[in-house]
This record gives sequence, structure tokens and C-alpha cells, in this order.
Amino acid sequence: MINRELIRLKVVQITYAYYQNGGKNIETAEKELFFSLSKAYDLYNYLLLLMVEINRIATRSVETAQNRYRRIHEGEMPSTKFIDNRFLAQLEVNRQLQEFRDNQKKNWADEEEFVRSLYNRIIESDFYKEYMAAGPSDYAEDRELWRKIYKNIICNNERLDDLLEDMSLYWNDDKFIVDTFVLKTIKRFDPKNGADQDLLPEFKDEEDRDFAHRLFRNALLNADTYRRFIADNTKNWEFSRIALMDLVVMQIALAEILTFPNIPLSVSLNEYVDIAKIYSTPRSGFYVNGLLDAIAKKLIADKKLIKK
Repeated sequence: MINRELIRLKVVQITYAYYQNGGKNIETAEKELFFSLSKAYDLYNYLLLLMVEINRIATRSVETAQNRYRRIHEGEMPSTKFIDNRFLAQLEVNRQLQEFRDNQKKNWADEEEFVRSLYNRIIESDFYKEYMAAGPSDYAEDRELWRKIYKNIICNNERLDDLLEDMSLYWNDDKFIVDTFVLKTIKRFDPKNGADQDLLPEFKDEEDRDFAHRLFRNALLNADTYRRFIADNTKNWEFSRIALMDLVVMQIALAEILTFPNIPLSVSLNEYVDIAKIYSTPRSGFYVNGLLDAIAKKLIADKKLIKK
């Protein structure tokens, strides 16, 4: 689940914090990096559990409405179509998700008021009303409803973002990436797999874990070399005046460019320019792009950089 985009973001965050804290212990900083990545995987599981909790609230609401109908016999018996959704039923019994839930101290039951607000938004949505008004649904339609719910109500939800930040500081910038993996997981669910449906693994493979380790280590251990490249190519600007975040972003970008010959130069440049735009000043993207491009061209000309 943890992809290289997220790894790059975390390496930038932890490297910046490392220098802010005096830059004394690489081993401790590296442990913090991998702990931070593990918390992103926790967020993935918590967001899957959020859907389960919404369904629990929905079940209670429908059961309350049904009991009221039995007492007064007015209107129609409330439908159970939503709470009988087969995709959600499969997610609820997923063995990996249950194991995660059983090992955690926090749960969504402590945020009932917020979860209920999400449920209220769902039942007011057009896609929910269309789903409920249609005839009996198949598994694919049940799964597609929850994909729409997640994409339209749980993604880009500022109140949820604030709540998650209160739950863990590590989740501050992770959700927009993790959301893509939750949506991918919904799409991957297959009814034939039942409770044994695989969730996404924490790392796709050992290569990605090694990428995080080597990128972080090389960025710090070769910092003097990378900063000299930056200083030698800085024009009309004193090196000491470069913002620390811009310096960190370029330092890590150079570590990637020089350590991983199989990653295209354009990919590395684009990734770190985007990070600079997110974390630094409004002009940082333009500045970082120009300086990294100049350094890369000089390294290629000097035969110090060879890309496959």
C-alpha cells in the first residue's frame, strides 16, 4: 500500500525534522521514518473501519425506524437494502481488518456524532436515493455504491481531516494518498474471497522498503556532497539564504537521482518539484525545478550521472 510517492513525502518530513532537532542520530531518525510509514498503514485500516462503523450506525437507525413502524403502522416498513449491502458485509468480516481492530486502542465508536453526520450526508445524496429506489441489487452494484460514498463523502472531507489530525499527528498529510488505496481496495473486493479477501500489504515488496531505507540514508550520509552541488550551481543567491525546506527537498532529490539509476530523471524531478510546492514557499517549485535541472545537466556532462 505504501507507495514511493508516500515514501518520498515521509523522507522529506523526517529529514526536515532531523535537521530541526540538531541532526544528531541517524538511527533514531530512521526508526521514526518507518514508524511514520507504519502509521500511514494504520490510517488505511482505520478508513476501512470507518465504513463498517457507518453501517453500524445505519443498522441502528433502520432498526429504530422499523420498531417505530411496528408501533404506529404508518407509512412503509423501512427498507434494509442499504444495511444488507453485500460488499459492506464482506468488509465487516474481513479477517485482516478484524485482526487490526482487535489490536487497536482507538475506534470509531468514540466518534459516534461525527459518524452519524456522515450517514446523514449519505442518505441525502442522489446516488443513495437512486440505489434505494432501484430494484434488487447485485454485488457489483453494492460495491459501486460504497465506492461513490467514499469518493464523494469521505474523500476531501475537511471535518474528517481535522479529526484524523487530532487522532494522530502522523496522519496530517497522509489522507489524500491513502484515500486512493482505499478506493483501490474497494474495487479489488471479490465476493468469492469472502472473509479471506486480501487487503493491500503495508509494502508492495521488499524493494519499496529498501527504497525508503536507501533514500533516507543516502540523503543524510552524503549531505555535504549534495549541498556542494547545490551551492556550486546557485546563481545570484547566497547558499545560506536558501530556505531549509527547499534545501532538504533538493538534497533528497539528488540522493534519489544519484542512488537509483533505474528511476527516470524526469520522474524524480517532477516528484520533488511537487513536494516543494506543497511544503515550501509559493515560488519554491519553480526555484527547485530550475536548480535541480541545472545540477543534473552538469552531472551528466561531467559523466557523474548516468541514467539507464
